[in-house]
Amino acid sequence: MERRLSAILAADVVGYSALMEQDEAGTFDRLRARRTELFEPEIAGHHGRVFKLMGDGLLAEFGSVVDAVECAVSLQRGMAERNASVAEEERLNVRIGINLGEVIMDGDDRYGEGVNVAARLEQLAPPGGICVSGKVAKEVENKLAFAFDSAGQRKVKNIEELVDVYYVRIDTSPRRRLPHKRGIGRSWWVLGVAAAIVAVVAAWMALYYPLTASSPAVSSAIPSVAVLPFKDLSADKSLGYLGEGVANDVIAILSRFADIAVVSRTSSFAYEDKEGDVRQIGKELGVGYVVEGSVRKEGDRVRIVAELIDAQTGGHIWADRFDKAGTDPWALQDELTGKIVGAMTGEWGAIRKADYSQAWGKDSTNLAEYDYYLRAESQLNLFTKEGLERSGDISQQGLQVFPDSPLLTVELGWSHWMKVGLLYSSDPQADLQDADRLADKVLSNKNLSPQVARLAHWLRAWLLTLKGDHDGAVAEMNKAIAAAPYNAFTLTDAGSIFLQAGQPEKALELTDSAAARDPGLSWFFNYVRGFIFIVLGRNEDAVEVLKTTEFADAPLQLAIAYMRLGRQADARAAVEKMLKSTPAATIQSWRQAWNFRDPSILDQAAADLARAGLPSGRAQ
Repeated sequence: MERRLSAILAADVVGYSALMEQDEAGTFDRLRARRTELFEPEIAGHHGRVFKLMGDGLLAEFGSVVDAVECAVSLQRGMAERNASVAEEERLNVRIGINLGEVIMDGDDRYGEGVNVAARLEQLAPPGGICVSGKVAKEVENKLAFAFDSAGQRKVKNIEELVDVYYVRIDTSPRRRLPHKRGIGRSWWVLGVAAAIVAVVAAWMALYYPLTASSPAVSSAIPSVAVLPFKDLSADKSLGYLGEGVANDVIAILSRFADIAVVSRTSSFAYEDKEGDVRQIGKELGVGYVVEGSVRKEGDRVRIVAELIDAQTGGHIWADRFDKAGTDPWALQDELTGKIVGAMTGEWGAIRKADYSQAWGKDSTNLAEYDYYLRAESQLNLFTKEGLERSGDISQQGLQVFPDSPLLTVELGWSHWMKVGLLYSSDPQADLQDADRLADKVLSNKNLSPQVARLAHWLRAWLLTLKGDHDGAVAEMNKAIAAAPYNAFTLTDAGSIFLQAGQPEKALELTDSAAARDPGLSWFFNYVRGFIFIVLGRNEDAVEVLKTTEFADAPLQLAIAYMRLGRQADARAAVEKMLKSTPAATIQSWRQAWNFRDPSILDQAAADLARAGLPSGRAQ
């Protein structure tokens, strides 16, 4: 008979029988929905496992009592949020009990006093509440931000000894969305966590990959990884941008390493808010490894959990939890760096530590600044007119607080340029002038981290292209690539810069390189390839790739290829499709987003678009 120490969570619905009598079908459907959309994902996300389902309840086992209590709080808060939109007579109120004790293992089931006490504690919990044993309260009292209220010792059914009973004080203050300016929030500390995660991921991949060489990968020669958005486990779901930001930081740093292939954020972020088998995700993205995790905030404490998973087996290779409370971001970063990198031996570990430290640097120490950036970035990456407007507004708000921030300055510059590039701008020349001014301001700062410099050089490459300084644009783009040499998104966009500079073969080489590292980015590199093929006279190839994407002005490029193949009806249909999504698109606005070294390329393309029905627009 095998035994082990486990945290057991017991939950059931209050007044279930009465609810079933009142509305059997509706109650059953609501309970099933709560299990699938809330209970099962939360329990799995907190590393727990449901080992028994009853009609109105369940029993789950956790290896960590901290995870069990945090899961219970998330479940009750999730139920409260869902009940708020339901009529009172239809609400499902759950009570939860948690115990830490020895259990008997019988296959997938669990028995013994550890389970029995949890079930009895659940019966003592009020509707919407959580009741835990003294063992649980003592174990987690200094590890969690919420408090416990003692209910004294209680006699419970079929248990000889008295049980110390505590109630979890779930809400110590009204829940609300976090304000923009936080004491901790998404801070530069998180960059330290991201770097720490990267160090461990890179270490494990380098050491572990030869043992699992059969794992799917972008390249058979190097290990490949996808970083999923970290799940927002906050009570009010206000930290989505933080989860995306952590993942984006990890992607950016991993993109510096030649011996690791990391898929782009646009590929891996497609799985945001989706529950699925990590093995299937790995197969679909063509990677051998997946990084996932979660973020949450309780009081002034931020917690980030990260995991590295073998996408072939679904097995966990590494997991860790990072906690931070207070206002000093560097204390924890140094602690994590020593803890994680110190576990690595030899020259390899030292190189990795130096690489990721250099990647981010410490050119800003304010805790709130990066929060503005992440919220602006989350809007920018929607690629919509409204998203770009909101991104610019958030950057400007941040700059009122941090007027000398290079990070927020370059982000604002990108919002101006993308309005022009995506044909949303009502005044392209004014937006380009603003973007140019902001890029110059950032690059006048000699103390930029490589990641901020990458964004600034990349932006300047586009602005110099539109000014006709193609040699300068190529030089700036090369500087951006040097900061993240293996970032598939940067390489792909570089293809557009080199194409306009009169180097279509080099442009195709860059997009091919990006495609080899990140097949999931096909919507973007096929977009760039489309114009490359048009310039090379490969119009049938252009049609094939442009039919797979609707990004930016892809329908207009498709119309050009159709016109050159004599397919005028298809060309007109493509232009009509563009005008439905972007009514303000004109030949004039389109021309202001491109500038080729050979002006005849754009002149001929504009003539094709005019014949396909794109309005000319007024001169700006």
